[in-house]
Amino acid sequence: MVIPEEGCLLRVFIGESDKHEGKPLYEWLVQEARRQNLAGATVLRGMMGFGPGSRIYTTKILRLSEDLPIIVELVDSREKLETFLKTVDAVVDTGMATLEKAQIHFYRAAKD
Repeated sequence: MVIPEEGCLLRVFIGESDKHEGKPLYEWLVQEARRQNLAGATVLRGMMGFGPGSRIYTTKILRLSEDLPIIVELVDSREKLETFLKTVDAVVDTGMATLEKAQIHFYRAAKD
């Protein structure tokens, strides 16, 4: 797969306990990205954060540690990410998505 040097980075901010069709939302996002042939996706788990409700989620307080912040990062062309966003917008109930320019220096798989 070839992706343009001037690509985009999509970040989807959600909670660890968010679900879609019974599975973790971050898993669904990565699987949907793969189904739509996006270049790649990475899931990051945050140690602390807050969102629209201003409630702080952290690993330091046991009762709040069940819904830590999750960031799903995806890189590809703007057009493919905007198409993906249309699907995501209908599924993500709580969270945020950002889209920004990304200069792609290389994109390659391991040699067999």
